[in-house]
Order: sequence, then structure tokens, then C-alpha cells
Amino acid sequence: MGTGIKNSVSKIGRFFRNVIKELKNVRWPTRKELQSYTIVVLVTLIFFVIYFAVLDFGISEVVKLIVR
Repeated sequence: MGTGIKNSVSKIGRFFRNVIKELKNVRWPTRKELQSYTIVVLVTLIFFVIYFAVLDFGISEVVKLIVR
């Protein structure tokens, strides 16, 4: 093996050791936090779906009036 290959393998190994070390530092959400975050995301999603549906309907009605 050449020096470049050994160096590359060493860097890859160091990368994965650092990834494992960082994953041990992650603070994972509790079940209650996860449920509340999920509810916030779903409510926000529903709001935007309704908002864009109304906006789309309004724009299509304006276009229909212009075309006539």
C-alpha cells in the first residue's frame, strides 16, 4: 500500500470515529416532545394546504373573469 492509500484509509477511519462520537452527544427528543413537534408540523401543513387551496381558487376565478 502506498502512503496516499494509508492516509486516505486513516482519514476515513477518523471520520467514522468522529461520527460515532458526535452521535453519542446528540440529545434525542422524548416521546412527549416528539408528539408535540409532530402536531405542530401537521397543523402547519394543514394551514398551508388550506391557504394555497384558497389562493389557487381565487387566482383561477380571476383568470376566468379575465378570459371571458
